[in-house]
Amino acid sequence: MNGPPLPPPRGDSPAGTGRGDRLAPAAARRVFVSLGSNLGERAVALRAALAALAGLPATTVLAASRVYETAPQDLPDQPPFLNQVACLETGLEPLELLGHAQRIEAAAGRVREVRFGPRTLDVDILLFQGVESGAQELTLPHPRLWRRAFVLVPLAELWTLARGMPQVDVPRLAAELVESQPVTLYVAED
Repeated sequence: MNGPPLPPPRGDSPAGTGRGDRLAPAAARRVFVSLGSNLGERAVALRAALAALAGLPATTVLAASRVYETAPQDLPDQPPFLNQVACLETGLEPLELLGHAQRIEAAAGRVREVRFGPRTLDVDILLFQGVESGAQELTLPHPRLWRRAFVLVPLAELWTLARGMPQVDVPRLAAELVESQPVTLYVAED
């Protein structure tokens, strides 16, 4: 390995996921992203997306939720989705991260033809520490975040990693939403 050794992790940062993580710079902020897929090898697409996120500059994947299967919500006549949430620590700015997320989607074959339609991969930025934005390119928090059980259930698994995020009881909200929006833990077929 060339260059100076990496500094030890800061005390407030949990261990990485072992997916080729690098330590994030001191100015890094926490980010929650959701991953979804309902076309092709869905579980493979989610794993590849996590690996791609872990490979981004100045970014560490701190943790990833379990994978859940859900029925599509806004456009029901399509295959079921696999969904997952990851917590990152990144030195990237929000729009930089968005650009990387869109390139990861494109590399997975994502085609944007129908809003809420089938997709090989969807990578959405849900929350970005200390950032609120109403910009058309990137609205933060994600505009539909608090109404989606398929996002809140996996987010609840990671909510203890929240830092600089809105004061919301995510586990309670997730439990309320699953009553009307079923979310099932995904068990891969071998």
